Amino acid sequence: MENMTAWFKRKEKGIQTATEEKKDTPKGLWYKSPTGKIVESEVLAKNYYVSPEDDYHVQIGSKHYFEILFDDNKFKELDAKLTSKDPLKFEDTKKYSDRLKAAQKKTGLKDAVRTAVGKSLGKDMVVACMDFSFIAGSMGSVVGEKIARAIDHSIKKKIPFVMISKSGGARMMEAALSLMQLAKTSAKLAQLAEAKVPYISVCTDPTTGGTTASYAMLGDINISEPGALIGFAGPRVVKEATGKELPDGFQTAEFVLEHGFLDFIVHRKNLKKKINLYIDLIENNPVRA
Repeated sequence: MENMTAWFKRKEKGIQTATEEKKDTPKGLWYKSPTGKIVESEVLAKNYYVSPEDDYHVQIGSKHYFEILFDDNKFKELDAKLTSKDPLKFEDTKKYSDRLKAAQKKTGLKDAVRTAVGKSLGKDMVVACMDFSFIAGSMGSVVGEKIARAIDHSIKKKIPFVMISKSGGARMMEAALSLMQLAKTSAKLAQLAEAKVPYISVCTDPTTGGTTASYAMLGDINISEPGALIGFAGPRVVKEATGKELPDGFQTAEFVLEHGFLDFIVHRKNLKKKINLYIDLIENNPVRA
């Protein structure tokens, strides 16, 4: 009995394992979806970052969407070094200039959107993709300018334009300058339409605020991933403004589709094929396999 109790009693206090013998558990080895399903990160990556058990679409950014859409992940990034200034010298709990530096350091991104051109199913395509990890994907002057320049590239080269939205809305630290991006990007998309160049808008989780009120809803085809949050104001604000109880699933992609704001909902694994299908149909070209 004495020998057995020795198993459970510590003779010496403190951690006894030598540093060189310690084994670190790799970070991000497992992912837990909101429904409680647990999946290996490696399996998740191979499944387009969609949980295979419950089909939950994990939030991803430009790096992964470029991998999905561009052939062999080959592309040329446009205006890669464009960065925001702080013209209003904005400060709340910290200076806007400091927030920008912190976001750039944390994410490795210059701002909340990346734009690129490359081949998708063998044909050129311009893709602008937002990154929620950069100040909640907020739409500031650089976001508007990069999208505008990407559209210019599409017009000049007659290349279809794809916009992947993922945003909390306009960037408050730039105030009216941020709101001007709604008009700016919308005007550019009008020029794209006049040039008869296809525009596919992809709404991902979340697409809200000024993003929804401008380029996200102006596609020739507006599509979304399953379960994405799509709306202008948040549910709490809508409830307070209308004084009504909101229906189940309010502002989900499925609810928005049912009420006519979307054309299709597309699973991420089919995104590349479907986008190119719509482009072929719009351009009246033979459908690529």
